[in-house]
Amino acid sequence: MTEVLFYHLQNMTLESVLPPLLEKSLERGWRVVVQSTSLERTEALDAHLWTYSDDSFLPHASWRVGDAQDQPIILSTEEGNPNGANVRFLVDNATLPADSNSYERLVLVFNGDDPDALASARESWTACKARGFEVTYWQADERGRWQRKQ
Repeated sequence: MTEVLFYHLQNMTLESVLPPLLEKSLERGWRVVVQSTSLERTEALDAHLWTYSDDSFLPHASWRVGDAQDQPIILSTEEGNPNGANVRFLVDNATLPADSNSYERLVLVFNGDDPDALASARESWTACKARGFEVTYWQADERGRWQRKQ
């Protein structure tokens, strides 16, 4: 069964949150697709993941590369699973893919300060519950550590 995690960003940016989540995914041996809603955002994330830390490396590529199937992390604006990912991150209000049930885990990262993002996350929560997915809600505490909320 697909597990869906909702990460509520408040006073945090996607750029600060995404790299550690991707690192944890790779440590677990998972392959990942990160889906955003625009080519500009995908390109910005691509550049950021190469430079976000001097002491870390996140191997990744765009879905447009010829060897996408060999990449542990794919950045995309489209549905599809070019690298056989176990985990799909949905950012910038990307919608649930048609093949949602083929993933072990979906991670929806949304900006809690944006009313449209909040509404989209609520719709996705309802859709995931209706499909029988296990859903959890995560929020950062005052120290920036993620806490599962009830």
